[in-house]
Amino acid sequence: MFPAECRPTRRNFLMAGAAFAATLPAAPLLASPAAPDDSEGSNVIGPRKGYSPQIGTLVSQMIWMRGVVLDSVKGMGQKELDFLLDDKANTIGALLLHLAATDRIYQILTFENNPMKDEKDAPADFKQKFAVAMDLGEPARKSIKGHELDFYLNTLSEVREKTFAEFRKRDDKWLATVDKTWGWGPTNNYCKWFHVCEHESNHNGQIKLLRGRIPGFKAPSE
Repeated sequence: MFPAECRPTRRNFLMAGAAFAATLPAAPLLASPAAPDDSEGSNVIGPRKGYSPQIGTLVSQMIWMRGVVLDSVKGMGQKELDFLLDDKANTIGALLLHLAATDRIYQILTFENNPMKDEKDAPADFKQKFAVAMDLGEPARKSIKGHELDFYLNTLSEVREKTFAEFRKRDDKWLATVDKTWGWGPTNNYCKWFHVCEHESNHNGQIKLLRGRIPGFKAPSE
């Protein structure tokens, strides 16, 4: 289901899960930490209003990482988004849609309780909208093109809003729940969704590399 570069190794994935499990309280909290006001901005990592404490902290990390990705593509038009470095590369547009596809995959896996052992098990809406972007490669190079930046940003926002809406329905006990059937070994929901955040960091590096190779393009921040 995932391109090779998107698969975490068993060692790294389990180490991340263990690290995050250690941060979760062993007993119910008597009082939740004060959540920062969203007006403080994305640089305040910690609990967020409307979420349980640990989920809010995860949300703040995801917001921060998404902001970094959006900054990397600021000022790009269709030409830059469709730029193909070579016949084995992905376009920046395809990578952005891939990030939205990954968010949707983890919604299916964790909110809809669909283990998706194979792509044929995916819901019809995923197959129609995201299957090509999830797999990347030649099909994506051929078909994901011709869109302005707003198309990708709107898709990313739409999928992420659903993720956050589902997070608001859950608590820290759910976040700490361990899935013993997960492909890389026992893994909790925190680790699964932290991987989504880490995954964006991975592809943001690719986006920045591609951005630097686009002839004549200069990012607004440069």
